[in-house]
Amino acid sequence: MVEIDKIKAAVAGISQGRASGIKEKDGAISMMVDVAGLDQAGRESLAESIKAAVAAAAPGVPLRLLQTAERIVPKLIAVASGKGGVGKSTLSTNLAVAMRRAGRAAGLVDADIYGPSQTRLLGLEGVKPEAEGKKMFPTIGAGGVPFLSMGQLAAPGQPIAWRGPMAGQALSQLVDAHWGDVREIIVDMPPGTGDIQLSMIQKHKPVGAVIVSTPQDLALMDATRAIGFFNQAQVPIIGLVENMAGYICPHCGEVSDPFGRGGAEAAAAELGIPFLGRIPLDISVRLASDAGEPPALGEGPVAGAFADIARRVSTWIDNHRGAAA
Repeated sequence: MVEIDKIKAAVAGISQGRASGIKEKDGAISMMVDVAGLDQAGRESLAESIKAAVAAAAPGVPLRLLQTAERIVPKLIAVASGKGGVGKSTLSTNLAVAMRRAGRAAGLVDADIYGPSQTRLLGLEGVKPEAEGKKMFPTIGAGGVPFLSMGQLAAPGQPIAWRGPMAGQALSQLVDAHWGDVREIIVDMPPGTGDIQLSMIQKHKPVGAVIVSTPQDLALMDATRAIGFFNQAQVPIIGLVENMAGYICPHCGEVSDPFGRGGAEAAAAELGIPFLGRIPLDISVRLASDAGEPPALGEGPVAGAFADIARRVSTWIDNHRGAAA
């Protein structure tokens, strides 16, 4: 015979009022534990302490422990560019992968309606997300990154010709999905600074934006417009990334600069925003991306560059925890 009062007394001092509904049924003890406000380590520690207390008070009796908590609202991090073709989507993928690899609960949304490419970059072509009612469950891509894409909402190869409000509604479907324990979502934005981009960030305002550019002057002019766009929308700029910053010869390892070097860093200094780092123009990035194997999963200088940028973005997020989602 299980003595419920004895178990309640054993659990009371440990749970600090978080345990409730303690009862015995079919020879097992069940209870609910409110873990709101605790991080993962705190939740695990509390659960282990309760299990130990129950085991001491009622040896050999099974315990069913149900944890409840508030819904996690992930922070949105926009990755944007003033023009297409500067490597925005590649950075978005590898930023999410590098953050996940560093232990952060990061996810990825492909909101680029002009050319959703994340399914290829994450090795998920042809994989459709499951849904419960009107809410989707993210698919899991390379590196364990939870992921949803605009491309998953349309038939393969079908052009997505949406106006701003429609794009904003589609983004809602992706952002309001069942993200589980994901706390930060990298949002691969459409390139440019038009009505569609404005509708998206008005519907789901990011806590910050990462701007991607190549080193040459024309790309930097467009990046400056993108920075101005987010400033007007009162979205803080996390920093600027210089992509294709140097070509590494696969034969001799010599580095040359066909697009120039240092332009984005100089522009960041002039604009008074952080410079997050540079990604080299390396054929390994193209080969790995086409194969659905993000370079951030590997080792070497390219993976290290993505890891460095991910670390700086993560530090910014941690220092701006009070920002609205």
